[in-house]
This record gives sequence, C-alpha cells and structure tokens, in this order.
Amino acid sequence: MAHRMLLRLGLLGVGGASITYNIDELETAAIGALRFGRAAVAVTKIITEYRSALYSGSITPESDNYKEMKSQTHLHSARELLDLCCTNGGAFVKVGQHLGSLEYLLPVEYVNTMKVLHSNAPRSSLEDVYQVIEEELKCKPKELFLEFEPEPLGAASLAQVHRAKLHDGREVAVKVQHRSVKAHSKVDMKGMELLVKMVSHIFPDFRFEWLVEEMKKNLPKELDFMHEARNAEKVAAQFAHFSWLKIPFIDWSHTTDRVLVMEFCEGGQVNDRNYMVAKGINTSEVSERIGRLYSEMIFVNGYVHCDPHPGNVLVKKVNNEAQIILLDHGLYTNLTSDFRITYSKFWLSILNADLKAIQRYGDQLGVGELFGLFACMVTGRSWDSISKGIDKKERSSAEQDAIKADAAKYLPEISAVLNRVPRQMLLILKTNDLLRGIEFSLNTQESMKSFITMSRCCIRSLFAHQRILCNSTLCSVRVSVAETWAQFKISLYTLYLLYLRSKLGKYIHKTWMTNNGAVTASCL
Repeated sequence: MAHRMLLRLGLLGVGGASITYNIDELETAAIGALRFGRAAVAVTKIITEYRSALYSGSITPESDNYKEMKSQTHLHSARELLDLCCTNGGAFVKVGQHLGSLEYLLPVEYVNTMKVLHSNAPRSSLEDVYQVIEEELKCKPKELFLEFEPEPLGAASLAQVHRAKLHDGREVAVKVQHRSVKAHSKVDMKGMELLVKMVSHIFPDFRFEWLVEEMKKNLPKELDFMHEARNAEKVAAQFAHFSWLKIPFIDWSHTTDRVLVMEFCEGGQVNDRNYMVAKGINTSEVSERIGRLYSEMIFVNGYVHCDPHPGNVLVKKVNNEAQIILLDHGLYTNLTSDFRITYSKFWLSILNADLKAIQRYGDQLGVGELFGLFACMVTGRSWDSISKGIDKKERSSAEQDAIKADAAKYLPEISAVLNRVPRQMLLILKTNDLLRGIEFSLNTQESMKSFITMSRCCIRSLFAHQRILCNSTLCSVRVSVAETWAQFKISLYTLYLLYLRSKLGKYIHKTWMTNNGAVTASCL
C-alpha cells in the first residue's frame, strides 16, 4: 500500500486530477515493468549458469562429473525459476505448475522443484479478497455471507477458495481471483514470450514456444470464472450417467468473472491413500473410476478437463462406494474429431504393440521419426515395454527411474516433439502425467483396468466415427455388430488377464515354465 500511496502523491503533484484518473493504468504499467525486470534477471542468471557449467568447453558429456554437474545446474536453475514464480505470482505460478506436471517430459530436478506450487501457491490477503468480492458483487461480504472463513481452503496461481455460509444456510465454496492477476496477465505473457525467445535463440536445441502459446490461449479463459461455471455445467450434463461423479452446483446469482460461488463439497484428496484406507474407500475402485472418466473425456467426448492435480479431485465415501468430486473447471481442451480418431488409433496400436501402426499414426500426429519417443511420452513407459506390449510387462520402479533419467538425457528431442504435435496434445500430455501420478500415489499402477477401459473407449470412438460415415441402415447394423464383437473380445481378454493374475493361473504358469524348461534342457 505504501508504494501505491507514494505513486499517487507524486502524480498528483505533477499533473493534478486528470492524471490521477489513470493512476491504476500507470501503476499496472510500472509494476509490469518491475515484474518483467525480475524475470529478465532470473533468466539471465539461469542462462549464465548453464553456459558456464555445461557449455564453456571446460566440461563435455564424456567427462566423469558431467552427469553430476548437469543435475546440479538443473537444480540451481529450477530453484531460481521457483523464486521468480513465487515473487511474481499469477501467470508465472501457472507456468511453474505446468512445468511441475510434466513428470516424464522434463528433468526430475525441475519437476520436483516446481511441484510445490500445486499446494503452496502464494495467497492473497483477506483485505484483497474482500475488495475483489465488493468490486464484483457490489456489496460488502457481510451482506452476502452469514459466515466467511478467513483462512483459505486452498490457494492456486490465479485464485483462492474460502468456505462460507450464505444467509439462507447453504454452505458454499467461494473462489476469488487474486486482485491484480488479470491486470498483470497481458504484460506477463508478453514478457514470458520475449524471454522464451531469448532462451531459444541462445540454446537452439531447447524450444519452449509451445508453453507460451498455450498460456496465451488458455489464460484468458481461466481468468473468466463465468466460463469456468459453464464448463462445470456442461461436464455435469455429459456425465450424468456416472452416478458416482459429483460436480458442485453453481450459484449463478453470486458468480461473476472474478468471483465464483459453488456448492461446498468435502472429501479427501485423490492422492491421499491414508485417508481412503481410514474411510474404507477402495483405492482400486477410485483409480478405475478416474480412468473411466478421463478415457471417455479424451476418446469419446473430446472435451477434456486438463487440470486433474490432487487438489482438484476429491474422494468421498457415499452409499458404501467411492464418489469422485471434480473441481476447478477453468481449463478444458476441445479435441477435434480428426485428432481424437487418430489419437484413438495411436493408442490402440500401442496397446496391440503394433510398431508399424505406432509409426504410421505418430506420423499423422506430426512427430515423424520421433514416433518412438512420442509413444514413451504418451504412455510413461519405456520403448522396450511398448515393443513387448505394455499389458504384458508390468511397470517397475527401475523402469520409472530410467524414464525420468531419460527425460534429462533427451530434453532437446522432447522439446522437438512438443513443438511438432498438435496444440491439443500438449494439455493431454499434462493430463496423462497427472493421472499417472495419482495411480502411483494409490499404488494401482500395476492394474490393467486402465488399459482395458482405454481400449473400450478407443473402440467406441472409432466405431462411432464409422457409423457417422454410413449412408444406409445395413451399414450401421454391420458397424454395430463389428463393435459388439470387438468389445466382446476385450471382455474375453479381461477374463484371460484375471486368470493369469489369479493364484491358479500363476501356479499353472509356473508349473508349465518348469516343465518346459526341463524339456528344453533334455533336448539340448
């Protein structure tokens, strides 16, 4: 407040009331320059550190200490970037959160450092929260709310949420945008765009223009809470057939561009396994339902919630089963029909370990010769596992460690993939990584249910597309019969997998392997 008052007094002394009229615009410009200056200093430090540590010629990739030096440089730079995000807030925190979600796409030092922003984003003061409510709803908060908890339930990059009670007794969650985030968003994005171009110019192998492009497109939508409210109602209607899915009701009478009032929903975070065990919630059921929800979003509806980090997905026990509560509907991506169909074919080729089809559909998605790397990025599995069949080779901790190490090793190639793929794919990759994180938290990553569910949704998508192309009833009937047969084969395969994983199946397999080994030995 002090700097604001000094600025006002200085301007009044120079130009009188006519200049005071534009004080907010001038202050926003001044603060924008300061925020850009901070970013420029941070990026200069990061560039200097990389150049001196890894590109000075004193050390090469063949040097004994290169790996350790590279890791330390990543870590120092990530911390510098984290400090910048926390200091500037707003859109910078949003970028940091995005980086913290790309667990299999970026060096682990960056991911682990930036992850803290998902749960520890900067908070607005209660004074600022009340000011935004008053500006948007044209009345004092006490006139709207019987109770308003001063401590936020959670703070994110663009807003924070408070629990409150309306005068009619309803408990609500009140999402309030940080006071200055919208005013600073345009200058922040211009600053980020310039800084990313600087980095790309100095280090041509690292292309991050895709990140700025996505932010420029999505940030205005996320800053419009009316848009978020409409998204929530649209998704609630699309998934009304899922009795276990809860989307909070919107209170439209108290919702504006910067304030969103919705039904308050209680539950544990989706990655809190201890909470689920204590409440008697089946973690496998939770994982399977989230898989069903997102598979249908991606492959069938083409309308995808792209921010499923743990704070946005809650779990609660209702009628002795797991209820999934989906929050924060500001970030969705609309998949075109062509992209959705091609992506469905790409996934089915992965599930079938059809390497030629993986290459063909990878090429159609724009990645060219990097189709193998792209398949690894999409699945979070190694190429060896994909080649042998991801349904046949279970995930292991060694495989996951190797993938994370490769993220640092192949950063230029990963950067190239991210710049080649359709823009729709970027948010899908982020969503995939967040969902994998949930699976690992719940210790359900070895279950094949997610792949079975994905296969079913891919088949639904492809046959629905074929049905649209039909020009006769007979053609539609043939497509429906073919779809039924394909789904039946998946059911048979599911039973086969259950048999293999049963005690009887394991015993028979072990016995067969022992006898087969003995026969082979005798032949030799």
